[in-house]
Amino acid sequence: MTVQSIKEVLSNGPKVSNWQNSIKTRDAIAEQVEKRWGKSEVKNYDPERNCLPFVTWLNLGFRPKKGSKALKSVTFIERRDNEGNIISKFPRSINLFYYRDVIKDEPSKDNA
Repeated sequence: MTVQSIKEVLSNGPKVSNWQNSIKTRDAIAEQVEKRWGKSEVKNYDPERNCLPFVTWLNLGFRPKKGSKALKSVTFIERRDNEGNIISKFPRSINLFYYRDVIKDEPSKDNA
């Protein structure tokens, strides 16, 4: 696996998140970004590329900074029957990390 730089991840390449184009979710995260980093940072927020779950950042070669706090979001999981019909939906909490809260994951000296 080739580790990209933050700049490459944030560029206008393919989206790397599972965001499903929910305006409500985008606005809720944008509000949290504004509270932490100010109104000017909201223009940098891109739900498809720079606000990702922990595992996605790990797969890209990054990890959250020590002491960083996740942004909170919710997604809805659908339960389907054998014919594919939705029989129920339930909320699931998601913890997202903004690009300002991650650093390149350096291999530990123990593993080298």
